Parts: sequence; C-alpha cells; structure tokens
Amino acid sequence: MIAEYDLSNVAEIWGKQLKNRQFDLWRYHELLPIKNPDPLISLGEGGTPLIKAENLGMMVGCPNIFIKDERQGPTSSFKDRQAAVTISALKEAGITELVAASTGNVAISYSAYAARAGIKLWAFLTSLVPAVKMHEIALYGSQVVKVTGTYDQTKKMASEFARQRNLTLDMGTRTISSVEAMKTISFEIAEQLTRMLSPKTDNIHKSLKWRSPDWYVQAVSGGMGPLGVTKGFRELKEMGVVDKLPSIAIIQTDGCAPMVESWKKGLDEPLTVMHPQTHIETLATGDPGRTYILLKQSIDKTGGCFESVSDEEAFRAMHIIAKMEGLSFEPAAGVAFAGLFKLIRNGVIKSTDTVVINCTGHTMPAEQWLLGDDWSRDIELPSYEETPQQDGLLAALNRVAPERFPRIAIADDSLESRRLIRRILQSQGEFTIFEAGDGKELLAMIEKEKPDLIILDLVMPEMDGFEVIEILKRNQDTANIPVIVASAKELTPNEKNRLKGQIQTLMQKGEFLNDEFLGEVRALLK
Repeated sequence: MIAEYDLSNVAEIWGKQLKNRQFDLWRYHELLPIKNPDPLISLGEGGTPLIKAENLGMMVGCPNIFIKDERQGPTSSFKDRQAAVTISALKEAGITELVAASTGNVAISYSAYAARAGIKLWAFLTSLVPAVKMHEIALYGSQVVKVTGTYDQTKKMASEFARQRNLTLDMGTRTISSVEAMKTISFEIAEQLTRMLSPKTDNIHKSLKWRSPDWYVQAVSGGMGPLGVTKGFRELKEMGVVDKLPSIAIIQTDGCAPMVESWKKGLDEPLTVMHPQTHIETLATGDPGRTYILLKQSIDKTGGCFESVSDEEAFRAMHIIAKMEGLSFEPAAGVAFAGLFKLIRNGVIKSTDTVVINCTGHTMPAEQWLLGDDWSRDIELPSYEETPQQDGLLAALNRVAPERFPRIAIADDSLESRRLIRRILQSQGEFTIFEAGDGKELLAMIEKEKPDLIILDLVMPEMDGFEVIEILKRNQDTANIPVIVASAKELTPNEKNRLKGQIQTLMQKGEFLNDEFLGEVRALLK
C-alpha cells in the first residue's frame, strides 16, 4: 500500500501559497498523509540547513558537495521527520500506545514526540545501544526494553510483544507515514539547491522550477530514508517541479552490508547477515527485507549504486569532516561520508556532479574508543615549592605542545589551496606548518625555518616551482629536503622529465584524500 495524491492540484496550491509558508516539514503538508496537522505536537522539525562543503569539495576535487544537516532536528537526527508525521498520524487515529524496535535514534525521536502527544511508547532496544541513548529515551517517559541480541531479534521481540497485547507496532519501512515523512528531505533539497545554485532566479515558488542533485548519498540500516527521498523526487518530477531524478548511493558498513552484497551479486532478493560485525550499532540491520527490492529498482533506473566501507574508514571520515568543515556527527553519517570518498576515488561520482549527502544525526558524546588513547593532553603543575611558578608553567606547556613537531613548508599562490593543505595535514597529525605565496618567499622561508618537507605548487608568480626545485637541488643544505609537488597543471612530457629524480611525489589537486598523499607525507617525515 502506498500514499497517492492529486499532484496537479498540489502543484497549483504550492505555486500560490508556498512562498508565504514557514520553512519546516509542514510547508509540504499536501503531500503528507495527515488530514489536520496538530501544531501542539510539532517541535520545529524539518527546515534543516543545506551547507556547501567548500573545503571538502576542494579536498576531493568535486566542488559541488552539499551537506543536508539533519543534526539540526529537535532530537538531533533525521528520524525526527519520521516521528513527527507518524506520531501525528497516530494521534489523529486515537492511538494511545506504540511499540517500536530501534537502534537508538528512532526511539529517541519517537519518545520526544510521543511525550508531546500523550502516547505511551514501548521502546525495544538491542543491548548494544549506547547507555547515553537509553537514558535519554527513558527520560522522556518511554518504557525501555533492553534485548540482549541482534537488532533483527529485537524487532521480533517487539512484534511478538505488540501482538500479545494488541498494541500498535511501528512497522519501519512498511509504515506509510514514516516513508512519506522522509520525502520532505527531497522537497527541501530541491528548493534549497535552486536558491544556492541559481541565486538570481526569481519566483521559484510561482514557477515551481527547482533543481535536483546528480547524486543523493546516505548510509542506511533499514533504508527508510532513501526510500522516502526517492519517492519525493519522483513526485516532484511528476509535478514538473524538477527535470530529473538523482542517482541514489546507498552506503553500508562492511560488517553488516546485506544490500551491498546482494546488489553486487546481481540478486533480486536480499541476503541476510545473521551476526553483524560492526561497532556502528545503528546500522546493524542484517535483514533488509522488501526495502532492498524497492531500493534496487530505483537505483537500477537512475544509475545509482550500493557501496560499503569499513568501520575504520567511517571513523576516519568523522575526523576529517569535523576538522575540515566543523561538523561533528554520528558514526552512521561517517559511513556515508566514507562512501562518498570511495565513490569519488573510483570515478563513480564525477568532479562535475552536484552531490547532496545526508548528515543523518549528531554524535551523542563521542565515545573514547572513537578518539583513541591520545585524544587529550594532561597538564600537571608542580607545586610552587618544587619549581618557580613561571618555569613550572613553561615546562607544563612544552609537554602539551613540544617545540619540535615535523616542519612542513607549503608553497602555493592560492590562499585557498594553502589553507586546504594545512587543514588536511592538521586533521592527520601534529605538524609545524609554514606558508609561502611564491617561490622567492619560499626560498627565504626555507633558509630561516629549515623544514623537513616541502609541498610545492608549480605555477606561481615571480618564480615557479620548476625553478625553485632547481635552486634547492644546487644547494647542498637544501638538496635533500623531500619535495611533494601538488599541482592542478596537466604536465607535458618535457615537464615531467624536468621533475624526474628531483621530487618524491607528484599529486594532482583534488587527490589529497588519497591515502597515497598522507602515506607519502608520513613516510618522508620518518
């Protein structure tokens, strides 16, 4: 069963009224299965920012990457959309109790909205869900039922509990209101992209001519988000609001990737992962059921794909985006970003593509195992009797930031490129970094600062990179400083010969995420 609407009538209403509506989930209420939305239940869901990832785009050579920041929902996850519409539908139907299985975010969102609506929630959770999430669910007044088992086993327990007590069971992707709620992500993206990519376009509401991205990327467990998003874009296309459907990239973690494995084997029916092996519990759904079938149909039609990444790649992506874009998010979103990196590296996503990635939720306090053992540095001040106060402070601060970190000189006439390389390096370790805007400035800096490594652009004013390298190699004090050339220039055979034997590595700008670049930096600094 699916929800259907009079799309031509909706298009007419939107053309006249949308401009004056508040930018939240309910501005699109004609395409939601609610007769009379209750404003008393709303917590301000929807209307989340679409952020252009300028630094990330430069880093991976794909300038039009946008992040749909679903961390900004009332309970910090995209599941707030699902909860807002589903709880409203239950309230409208007179339902007073709900049973739901969850890996955390759904139960938190449902708990908040159920509290607003006066509905009792029975939240069945696998025991692997972090305690901090369980505490929040209980705080809202929901009854937490902790199941020592997999998420799929937890769903079965919730289903049996609901059956025995004749209570309403949340059916996940089979719950019409939940899937319909996720459509609003696509509506917002199309509207926001139009404003951001065509800022001079007037009357976008009256004309209803919006833009779709080339790709929509999301990590999934059960797959409800992309299921709703694909339906939303289909409806927009049928209304004539957008011209095309985006390709959908579904990302899972290697330790629980039944959809990915099934798709890569060309299967129409999904495989089942009986024992998920992942630290990212929110994605540990081993049996995707019919959702895989529905998503496969959409992906095959639009040229999308399924892909998986390791937990380690996801955690690395979390660090990179936090340090590059100032966004801290949940490990599930880290899986999506790691998948994005992989698809760009493999040439699936092109440099000219416009990409929207769903940042599905905020990290609830970062677990120490994610940060590692050296996530902080301690200062222990000696007593005044032992050491003069000023000397004691200096000694303590030197332990926090030693005077001798590996020294790297970056030379590039583009301030943005220098900033990008600096941030990439800082995201991967502790370095002392110097910057120069041209060759002459770099040579003066090298003489003074004596760097351990040089990252050099070739095309610069005053003195280009080729001449800098020749001068360095003629000077016995600088001849052995390793050089990485990072350039957007397509080199001729003659230019490549000039560099042969003079540098350690030649990197194209846009390939900085490649492990080769960071591995080369570490190797050259040993």
